[in-house]
Formats: sequence, C-alpha cells, structure tokens
Amino acid sequence: MSDEAVLRAPGPSLLDRESPAPRPRSRGFSMAMVLEVVRTGLVELWAHKLRSILTLTLLMLGVFALVVMTSVLDGVMDKIGTGFAGMSWDGTVRIAPKSPETSEERARFAMSPGLRYEDLGRLTTPNARVLAFLPRAQKQVSVRITGDTERTWVIGVTPGYAAWMNRPIGLGRGLTEDDARRRSTVAVVGATLGSKLFGGADPVGRDLVVEGVPFRIVGVQAPGQIFNDENYYDANGLLIPLETYMDRMDPAHKLAQLTVKLRRTGDMGEVSAMLLGRTRQAHHGIEDVEIVDLDAEAARAYQNFLQQMHGWTVVLMSLAGTVLLVGGVGVLSVMLISFSDRRFEIGLRKALGASDHEILIQFLLEALVLAAIGSLLGTVTGALLCRALSASFPYGLVVNPFGLVLAWIVALGLALVFGLYPALRASRLSPMEAMR
Repeated sequence: MSDEAVLRAPGPSLLDRESPAPRPRSRGFSMAMVLEVVRTGLVELWAHKLRSILTLTLLMLGVFALVVMTSVLDGVMDKIGTGFAGMSWDGTVRIAPKSPETSEERARFAMSPGLRYEDLGRLTTPNARVLAFLPRAQKQVSVRITGDTERTWVIGVTPGYAAWMNRPIGLGRGLTEDDARRRSTVAVVGATLGSKLFGGADPVGRDLVVEGVPFRIVGVQAPGQIFNDENYYDANGLLIPLETYMDRMDPAHKLAQLTVKLRRTGDMGEVSAMLLGRTRQAHHGIEDVEIVDLDAEAARAYQNFLQQMHGWTVVLMSLAGTVLLVGGVGVLSVMLISFSDRRFEIGLRKALGASDHEILIQFLLEALVLAAIGSLLGTVTGALLCRALSASFPYGLVVNPFGLVLAWIVALGLALVFGLYPALRASRLSPMEAMR
C-alpha cells in the first residue's frame, strides 16, 4: 500500500478526535458536598467546644436581641396605641375652671360663682356641631365597707359618660337615666378599687357607705390602661349619678369640668368660642374658665411618644448590631483557626482534583453553618421570651417577622463577610505548600 493510500485510509483525523470529557458536576454531587460541609462544621464545633460556645453565644445574643427588641417594640406600640384610644380624646374639648395668675385675676374671679351645676342649663343647650355634653364633678372621700375605711374618689357623671369616654362595664350594669332622674344612691366601682375592696369577689349588690350615705353597688368597670388622671380616678373611685352627687356630696354644686364631644374636629374653634361666650353670660361677663383641646393634646403626646420610640429603636438596634458584629469577628477567628488546622486536608483535596472554587464554597458554607446554628438558638430563645411576656400586652406578643428575617440576614451576611478572607486563603493555597 502506498503512502498516499495510507494517508487516505478511513479513520478519525487528529482534528476529529474529541477532547477528554470534563468531570461531571451533578446536582447530587453538590448536595453531597453541602451535607459533608455541614457535617464537617458540626465536627469542628464539637472539637473546639469553648471557642465554639463563645462564638455561638455572641451570634445567639445578637439574633435574640433583634428578635425580642422588634417584637417588644411592636407590643409597646400596640399597648400605647390602645391606651391613647382608651382616653377617647378624639374630637373632644374640655372646659374647666381657670386658676388666677395675678392678683387682679384673683379679685375678678372672686366675683364669679365659678363653674357650677346650675351653669349646665345654659352651657349644654343643644348645638348641631356637638354630639354630647359630659359634665363631671369629683372629690376625695372616705368609704366604709365591712368595718374597713378606704380613702378614695367619688365622681358624679351623667349616664352617657361611660359610653362616650370608653369606660366599659365588666360586671353588673352602668348608670342609667332612671338613676339620674330618681337621684338614686347607686354606684359603679372602678376596677382597681373593686379589686382592692373585695379581693376579686363579685361586689354587685353589696352596700358601702360614702360620708355617711349608703350606696348600692350596681356595676364594676372593666380593667383598662391608665393614661391620664381621669382614667386613674375612675379606676380607683366610685361613679355615681351627677344629680345624686350634687344633692349628697357637694352643697356648693361645683363642677370639675365639662367635656364636649364634637361631630367634626374642624369645628373645634367655633365650638370653643361658643362655650366661652356661654360661660361669660353665665358668670356675669367674667371669663374664669379655660378651653383645652384634648384632641390636640393627645396628638402631641402621641408624637412625643413616637419620637421616644424612634430613639429607643436606634439605640437597641445599635446594641444588637454591635453584638452581631462581635459575633462576626468570632466567626473570622474560628475559620482562621480551622484553616490553620486543616492545611494538610486542603492540600490533599486539591491534589485529588478539588478546584479553588470548591474549596472557597466549602469554607463559606462552614461559616454559614456556624452563623445558622447561632441564629437558630437566638430565634428559639427569643420566641420563648416573647411567649413568656405575651400576657403583659393587650394583643399578646408574637415574634415580629421583620425582626426575625433581619436578624438572620445580618447574621448570615456577617458570616459571609468575615468568612470570606479565610475562604480565599484556603482556596489559593497550593497543594505542595499545604502538604509540605
């Protein structure tokens, strides 16, 4: 056979020959590597218990602080919001006696009888802009029951007071129009006073004596949050019909205040001017009362509360972030020590064909495993504490999803950042240098 025939003989040419197939990278291999990394990470944690405990404790405390902080702040917001709603100051103005500031005002105010029960006929004349007029009178008295005497407050109110000012009845009934018309000696006991006097027993139907006058208890207020003086007095006092109060408790017929509920908050200025005009007419031209916009007062107080909460949020977030940052430094320390202890293993794996990329991923996953274990411990302890504190909040206390996710993202992110340097050192290590 000639050389030309040999050259033309069938068979694959050098160009047609396939290069060696790359090593397969199946999904199963990747999952196996992840499982091996998790196992290796747990072995490393167990092999260096003290170092691991310190690192995990810092990560756990950081996540714990973020979880509990965000959850408790949510609970506080709910509690404070409920308390502000319980004051029922929306669309409300109050007219009350004004204290004289100068000797001239003192002399002029002395010529006026002051805010009295007799003024209600003029002050509470129906007006299209007003939903309700709620007069109130109160004084501190001695109450006697079953041989014991308690110093407390007796408060004269109208039957609509409880509904308009959000004072629900927990036991029995409230004051009625019939009680007011008959001037009945009946009383609704505040929740705190009822618990103090009767120790949790049902007081409805029992009698007590207020400054020598026997009163029958017909109801008990439901417990509520105390956010202002009126809430406190109502919870620690006795609510009786205003007419009974004037007949039996105060011959001078003095009123502590007159609360006015408006149809629209935009009518605040016109209604305030109307009330001042009516008072001047009743008091011989003397303006010895003041108007307080309770709606605006509540708004200012709530904004002040929000500013304080923002400050506390910044402080607590900073503390939790600092703890997590120190935990990240702990991760860096653990991974550097792990790199030093496993140089021969890294070189052997590289000699057997492991790529720089695989070594890098292995070390980063080990750092993530460490952070995940610390985050899990912090989440569990934080959730347990939230559950223990749940009864102290009106709507319970549940783990805030935002705080939980934020804590995990920060912890895992710091683990990646602080674990990157040891991972890069391990991936760039040559087999000969590692196994020397």
